[in-house]
Amino acid sequence: MLLRPTDPERSRTFYGQSLGLAVQREFGTGPERGTVYFLGGGFLEVSGRSETPPGQGLRLWLQVADAGAAHRELADAGVEVLRPPVQEPWGLVEMWIADPDGVRICVVEVPEDHPMRYRPGI
Repeated sequence: MLLRPTDPERSRTFYGQSLGLAVQREFGTGPERGTVYFLGGGFLEVSGRSETPPGQGLRLWLQVADAGAAHRELADAGVEVLRPPVQEPWGLVEMWIADPDGVRICVVEVPEDHPMRYRPGI
């Protein structure tokens, strides 16, 4: 995923410090340099600059081991929590936060007994 924020430094602070995402690599120099964060099964590249925030349809999905603990950590870090963790009818525990440009991010916990964890033959 490639994200072009309106304020690259503010977004790097959010994703790298507030969310604590690990840096996979960095490239370029100056305020619009690129930083690629490791997301487990993928990557989030924050690079360049946009005059306008990303579209309203953009959503990110980040899985965590414990949504309650993530809620406490993120709130303590000053992250805007749009909705605290709630167990949804489909069984996932979801919390919603927003990045500095208003990109909505679902922070999700997959409970131990959820069908998404089922792997036949294992």
